[in-house]
Amino acid sequence: QLHVVESGGGLVQIGGSLRLSCAVSGFSLDSYHIGWFRQAPGKEREGIACISSSGSETYYAESVAGRFTISRDDAKKTVYLLMNNLSAEDTAMYNCAAVGAERLRHSPLKNILAITMTAAYDAWGQGTQVTVST
Repeated sequence: QLHVVESGGGLVQIGGSLRLSCAVSGFSLDSYHIGWFRQAPGKEREGIACISSSGSETYYAESVAGRFTISRDDAKKTVYLLMNNLSAEDTAMYNCAAVGAERLRHSPLKNILAITMTAAYDAWGQGTQVTVST
């Protein structure tokens, strides 16, 4: 069974940094694209970063580009989201999700950022809360 588990969230001051982790089990990263999503209270879920099954492609939402970096460690079966220069607008619940690369073989990787329904993914985590204090 496919699982993803997020960790690393917490309380951080404006301008600070956090690194989120998405530990996967039940599948191999080289067959699945991984996306990071977030949802703040009263706002729609937003796709913010994704990495391809090959690890060679990454895409970012404009809201985080230049501040966030997605990466992965295949040996640890973990995908990371390094978040720098955090602002209050980054406060949200952050989730990672996995989708089989074969399912999206006819779609550009960046389309993942627009697919925010959990049912579209093979695995969706419980999330980790990030709170940026003013």
